[in-house]
Amino acid sequence: MSGINSTDFIGSPRQFRLGTTSFIIPDHIIPNVKKLGSFFDEIELLVFESLALDSLPSKGDVKTLLSLSRDLNLTYNIHLPTDVSLSDESSQKRQAAADTLLKVLDRFAPLNPSTHTLHLEMPRDLRQISRDQNEIRTWIDFIRDGLCLLLPGVSDLNTISVETLDYPLFYIESLIKEFHLSVCLDVGHQILYNHNPVQTFGTHKLRIPLIHLHGVEDSGKGTKDHKALDTLPQDAIMKIIGILETFRGVVSLEVFNIENLNRSLVFLSQYFQDIPSEIK
Repeated sequence: MSGINSTDFIGSPRQFRLGTTSFIIPDHIIPNVKKLGSFFDEIELLVFESLALDSLPSKGDVKTLLSLSRDLNLTYNIHLPTDVSLSDESSQKRQAAADTLLKVLDRFAPLNPSTHTLHLEMPRDLRQISRDQNEIRTWIDFIRDGLCLLLPGVSDLNTISVETLDYPLFYIESLIKEFHLSVCLDVGHQILYNHNPVQTFGTHKLRIPLIHLHGVEDSGKGTKDHKALDTLPQDAIMKIIGILETFRGVVSLEVFNIENLNRSLVFLSQYFQDIPSEIK
């Protein structure tokens, strides 16, 4: 990885591999990889939407991405689509979600991604403080059925990483263990929804290949995530640094523009060596 700060710096050696998303400049995946690849160890390829005809990179694009990975000594992880749901109450929609996700997995298979990040959404009416346990069990059964539709088509279950979202992860811990899945620890989500990232990391450390890292900002008009890391609340900063000091997987700066990325790199450089310089 090139573009590293060369000034003397006394900080923690960086044991984690560093990445960011494929949407930092407002362009398609390949121009982003070309611009960012020499600065990072891994790129998070975003495939949030699957329903548009041109949402997936072509097979030719995947060949180009493979060539770039070799030229830049770069790996990839895939963020699977979020517009389909394995936890939907409709069995037809769960089947459609599984079919779509398998199509995405197949398209990117030549890249040998380090992991594939999966959202298992909780219905909005179950997110309230007073949750009906019977309804939660029904939702968990929907997820189990959805996973049973998806996972027979997955060669290595450990490459599916369930992302921490707005609900406590312990609701689906039994499914993660049952199906031998991994966990994507989204630290920003943990902070935004008042969960404990240190506890989550401690519980699932051996099954976490990927951390999504981004800031959380309270603008007075509501709290927003996927901001620069320097917006993190002070009480969360040292907890996060403590996690990163022992983590050996991939840390993806999950921001979506160059300003938030550069501010995040400056922030990390206060605590770790071998952090890329400003990207112009």
